[in-house]
Amino acid sequence: MARVPLLQLNDISLTFGGDPVFDGLSLVVQPGDRVALVGRNGSGKSTLLKVMAGLVEPDRGDVVPGPGVSVGYMEQEPDMEGFSTLGDYAASALDPGEMYRVERAGEGLKFDPERPVATASGGERRRAALAKLMAEAPELMLLDEPTNHLDIEAIAWLEAELRSAKAGFVLISHDRRFLRELTRVTLWIDREKVLRNEKGFEHFEAWRDKVWEEEDLQRHKLDRKIKSEARWAVEGISARRKRNQGRVRALQDLRAERAAQITRQGAAAMDLASAPQSGKKVIEATGISKAYDGKQILTDFSLTVQRGDRVAFVGPNGVGKTTAIRLLMKLEEPDSGAVRHGTNLSAAIFDQARAQLDPEMSLWDSLTGDPEMRVSGKADQIMVRGQPKHVVGYLKEFLFEEAQARGPVKALSGGEKARLLLAKLMARESNLLVLDEPTNDLDVESLDLLQELLDGYDGTVLLVSHDRDFLDRVASLTVAMEGDGKATVYAGGWSDYQAQKPKTGKSENTEKTKSSSAKRKQDKGKPEQGLSFTERHKLEELPGRIERLEAEIAKLEAFLAQPDLYTAEPVKFQKATEALVERQEALAAAEEEWLTLEEKAEQAG
Repeated sequence: MARVPLLQLNDISLTFGGDPVFDGLSLVVQPGDRVALVGRNGSGKSTLLKVMAGLVEPDRGDVVPGPGVSVGYMEQEPDMEGFSTLGDYAASALDPGEMYRVERAGEGLKFDPERPVATASGGERRRAALAKLMAEAPELMLLDEPTNHLDIEAIAWLEAELRSAKAGFVLISHDRRFLRELTRVTLWIDREKVLRNEKGFEHFEAWRDKVWEEEDLQRHKLDRKIKSEARWAVEGISARRKRNQGRVRALQDLRAERAAQITRQGAAAMDLASAPQSGKKVIEATGISKAYDGKQILTDFSLTVQRGDRVAFVGPNGVGKTTAIRLLMKLEEPDSGAVRHGTNLSAAIFDQARAQLDPEMSLWDSLTGDPEMRVSGKADQIMVRGQPKHVVGYLKEFLFEEAQARGPVKALSGGEKARLLLAKLMARESNLLVLDEPTNDLDVESLDLLQELLDGYDGTVLLVSHDRDFLDRVASLTVAMEGDGKATVYAGGWSDYQAQKPKTGKSENTEKTKSSSAKRKQDKGKPEQGLSFTERHKLEELPGRIERLEAEIAKLEAFLAQPDLYTAEPVKFQKATEALVERQEALAAAEEEWLTLEEKAEQAG
């Protein structure tokens, strides 16, 4: 029996009034498909997801969901107008009483459902949009860069959830490991075409290179044929003009075919130029401590950074990784301890907030208005690694079109903003690079090139990233920040850190009794020693979650106790029954987790 597709796209064409984004595109997403959607920045990946979600209407063609199939899309910039809290937004499509689904996703993705929308950051809003999708659990999930603004623990949670989900999904991500772990099919957007490979992202690069190799071979054969036919046309056409007009027309057709072939987009012309060499000892931090509003960021932390080191900072969101780098760069003062810089340092900084980019400025002004890039008396030139260069020519090296030069920064995609910031950073010479979340939104090819440049860079690198694969390929030292001021230095990248860190195992749970409930209430809000930053946060939050689950269970039981409910409202009865079972399971899991953490805290105390 044939499977009913989750979604079909039939002969889709879309232009946005200019060159086609897609032309004659047809594809099918089958039940159970776990699809990596890949392609260069600007190739149309996000647009294709919006077409699938029904948010962008194609110029031609049909988007056909399977009968009764629910399709969910994670919005990049969700519209939360009319909602008081992030939780209200995330639960807006759920039945009454299903808030526990949002709370569960909120715990995994580390966002607070009670956070007012008015004070929520862009990252919190995106996490709420992702929690909304996970809580709704549609049969087809469309996920556009879901790991952005997630720390490594939250990425691991999302990875586990998607791995165990019954739904099909189409996934855009710059995180190679995330794609390798989850996908079994690859869709590749390349020059207005979408190619499909029945293998996951792990096999993408070998497949891409094979496609390009075959393409180059066909182009070479076509060029040879055109050259041969052109020679014949010059040497022999006059004697056989009437009989060979068909062959002349065939030559014209060959030339038209060759002209119509779209050249592959090259990689951005990234380059790093080293300033004169720094001293052997770049940074020496001795016993530094820092706290904000009673929250300890670092306690008695010491680190020596030598010339050529690649030092990565990892840890949960909010633990203070950026602050640690700012302390090492002397952009902030420690509460105690000292930071000393070596000689002849020349730093270039890539900040995760893109604060160096004014969204209202044009790309042109963003470069020419930079005091370090300005060329005196030349309004159309900038200084690039000591040499003047035309601003448009330099933008083209980073894959920007000439028409974009006078457009505003705010019109750029996330990947384009990252490329523009890299263009500013790479225009100057440096011997110390500070890269705070440089991998967000960059495509696979740009990430490869950035990693190669860092490999060949003579200077020193300080790096913050949640991209495990990138950390493994770049870092020579990893500083693991675990909360409460604790930071430990490990040799190597992410995998090396995982292998070296102390192993912790869960103790067997003690018998659940009423006394555990009383103990929870007694300890609610009380900080515990001997736990990691994440564990301590969970222990503080779990009592409230357990109380909410108990209250929801009581409401559902009262609802189901109505004598005529089953006959009068069978659908509501079925949904409430399923919700009750899920809540009871969630309560049992929460109680087990609380008991485990409480026992660990008591043993440590």
